[in-house]
Amino acid sequence: MRSLDGVKPQDILILLKILSLGEKPWRSLDLAESLGISPAEISLALERCQRSKFLDSSKKRVMKSALLEFLVHGLKYVFPVSPGAMTSGIPTAHSAPPLNKRIVSSEDVYVWPCAEGSKRGQTIKPLYETVPAAAQKDPKLYELLALADALCVGRAREWLLASKELEKRMGQAQAV
Repeated sequence: MRSLDGVKPQDILILLKILSLGEKPWRSLDLAESLGISPAEISLALERCQRSKFLDSSKKRVMKSALLEFLVHGLKYVFPVSPGAMTSGIPTAHSAPPLNKRIVSSEDVYVWPCAEGSKRGQTIKPLYETVPAAAQKDPKLYELLALADALCVGRAREWLLASKELEKRMGQAQAV
């Protein structure tokens, strides 16, 4: 029996946060504070990510090609998304930057439910409960999370654009 579970939604959030930091050094406590996740859960998540080959052996560097492959080809199956009821919230998927500049849709607006939200649209359950607050603090993280949602809920065009944008941001060869 394995001592650790497989990948959890907060693991993806943590990996995207690390990516959003670029080359900036980080500590687990910094991740915990910025993401609203306990330091103990950060530690467990980093361990799972290292075991899943999304982090190197030092648990500091994201293995971008492995993560990109998972995001593009597996995320929507492991963490499926279904648009829900209309509510106010923070735009996500193609309704948020960077895709909202390339896809204009007044019909299919997707939002994470949030009292401080500026848009009205169909509810998309965030990957993890602290996503809206974490995204509001970090524009780069927000865009990565919105692209991940576009991979899960988008049609072919949105999926392709999100895939290409993530590929560009991660500096990887074509993964689609």
